[in-house]
Amino acid sequence: QVQLVESGGGLVQPGASLRLTCVVSGGNFGTYSMGWFRLAPVKEREFVSEISSDRGLTRYADSMKGRATISRDNAKNTVTLRMNSLRPEDTATYLCAAKRGGWGTAGLGSKNSYDHWGKGTQVTVSS
Repeated sequence: QVQLVESGGGLVQPGASLRLTCVVSGGNFGTYSMGWFRLAPVKEREFVSEISSDRGLTRYADSMKGRATISRDNAKNTVTLRMNSLRPEDTATYLCAAKRGGWGTAGLGSKNSYDHWGKGTQVTVSS
């Protein structure tokens, strides 16, 4: 069984930066494409970023372009999301997700294509 554990969240002021990390155990990490999503009260789960299993290609939500960088370390079974210029609207629980293989024909940030999910780490942006 595959398990994902996120860390790195916290309370920060607007304009600050954070680095979120997801550690994956079980399965074969190198064969998984990885994604980050976020969930806020009274909102649906929202795509943030993803990185492919084969060439490490990256994609971002429009709201994160220029403010986030996703990366992976296959030797350590980790995926990292670096965010800067954080805004109050970035406040949410950030969840890590994994799916087998590459993106294929899946659309950008296709939530239903991901097979495994972590419990999330809380990010709060407030002055």
